[in-house]
Amino acid sequence: MSRYEEFKKEMLADPAVKAEYDALEPEFDIIQAMIDARKELNLTQKELSERTGITQGDISRIENGTRNPSLEMLKRLAKGMGMRLKLEFIPETKIEGGIHGGDKT
Repeated sequence: MSRYEEFKKEMLADPAVKAEYDALEPEFDIIQAMIDARKELNLTQKELSERTGITQGDISRIENGTRNPSLEMLKRLAKGMGMRLKLEFIPETKIEGGIHGGDKT
C-alpha cells in the first residue's frame, strides 16, 4: 500500500472527514473519468486544449479539483476526445420490489 493510500485510509477513519469526502465523490468521479479518458487517448492537457478551445490552465484546474466545470465545458471536453458525455442518476439504495425492483415474474 502506498503512503498516499495509507494516509487516505487513516484520514477516512474520521467520520467528519469521511462525510466531506463522500459529499465530494461525484466531483472526484468526474475528474478521474476525464483524466482516465485523456490518458487513454495519450493526449496531453495542451493537446486537449487545442482540440477544445479550453485553455490548458483551465483543464489543469479541473483535473486538480480547483475548478468545477460547467456541463457545457464537460460536453466540449468529451467531444474533443471523440466521446460523448453520459450522466446518470443512481439510487443511493436498492429498493426491492416497487419501481426500482423490476418485474418479479
